Amino acid sequence: MRRHWAQPAVAVIAAMTLAGCGLGSTGASEDAGGQVTGEVKGKVSLQTWALKPKFTDYLQSVIDAFEKKYPGVQVDWLDQPGDGYSDKVLSQAAGGGLPDVTNLPPDFALPLVKQGLLLDVAKADPKLAEDYVAGGVDAYRFAGRTGAYGYPWYLNTDVNYWNSELLTKYGLDPKKLPTSLDELIAQARTVKEKSGGKAYLMSRKPGLGDLANAGVRIMSEDGRSFTFNTPEAAALLDKYRDAYKQGLLPQDVLTDKYAGNAKLFNAGAVAWTTGGGNYITGLATDNPSLAPKVVPSPAMGTPPLYVQGLSVSQRSKNLPAAIALARWVTNAENQAAFAHLTSIFPSTKASAGDPFFSRSDGTNAGDAKVIAFTSLAKAAMLQPVQVDGAMSDIVNQQIALAVSGGTTSRKALDDAVAKCNQLLQN
Repeated sequence: MRRHWAQPAVAVIAAMTLAGCGLGSTGASEDAGGQVTGEVKGKVSLQTWALKPKFTDYLQSVIDAFEKKYPGVQVDWLDQPGDGYSDKVLSQAAGGGLPDVTNLPPDFALPLVKQGLLLDVAKADPKLAEDYVAGGVDAYRFAGRTGAYGYPWYLNTDVNYWNSELLTKYGLDPKKLPTSLDELIAQARTVKEKSGGKAYLMSRKPGLGDLANAGVRIMSEDGRSFTFNTPEAAALLDKYRDAYKQGLLPQDVLTDKYAGNAKLFNAGAVAWTTGGGNYITGLATDNPSLAPKVVPSPAMGTPPLYVQGLSVSQRSKNLPAAIALARWVTNAENQAAFAHLTSIFPSTKASAGDPFFSRSDGTNAGDAKVIAFTSLAKAAMLQPVQVDGAMSDIVNQQIALAVSGGTTSRKALDDAVAKCNQLLQN
């Protein structure tokens, strides 16, 4: 999954004239509730992100089936390279050439929504929330704005992974895994004591997702300010500070030199990491002796959601076909076929009963896949899409300062919120 986008500079589209962003001119109309109706025919463009050549046959078959279902339709499929995709989309938007249907993750959809360039598909298609998982739809709902601006396409989430051999070696039961931060810290203390400080259970510092899971509101409802400098957030950082002071985390976990908990887990140096539902499959290649010893469990709290979706241009001249195409590509059958080819999960509610996702083959990799898939029903985006790279750097710096004891947790959070709000206003 492409989890993070480089945040685009939206100045190039900020001055665009938004007059005339209506329904186009190919027979589309709106009923009293705003639902788009009209005959599905004519030319319609679809833009994807780095799917060629690996998935050319798959997506071409989806397009061919769509054109067969609607004989009067002609789909123009564009696929852009992975590098520079965000800049390409911005350039298309600035020039008035945004495709009818475009693959956009939520964080890149937002600046286009602010400029009135994307269709509110929740209004145009009343069955959106009925047919797609709530977290996927909510990912395209933005603070301070009504509506939803994308069809969720393919999803992923995180699962906990534990090295059962290390747990057993240092006095823990792999069948009694932590389900909360307090339990995690308690077991981390056991590992430290039993290993003499040579092994770790915890090996990452907290982030905004951890604050959200502690019930902290990261951003105001109108999306105009960050609000994560609360007593509850400070209390969570205090727990990490105490754990760090007690040596329950690696000393370099707060520095830029830190290798990362996944890399340390893969090397057998730490006993816990998080990863997508296909993590064990990849580990079987990287460290085949470790893979059989790994035990998966559900993410603690609300599972994080990673989303790719298809958005429809508000300026499309063929909205009926654009909406029908976005729905077709993201329907349960086509998403299931895609998931058989790569490690993603479908976003449709109808997929819940598909045994390919809901039944394990008895292996730990199969168990992890089922855990990840079933977690999607309650998964959510924990970090607001408004958080860009500069804001992430500020938050990470202030959290590291608090956990190291360089400042109080409350001051670190206050400083982070103040600086992020300044960037948000700019």
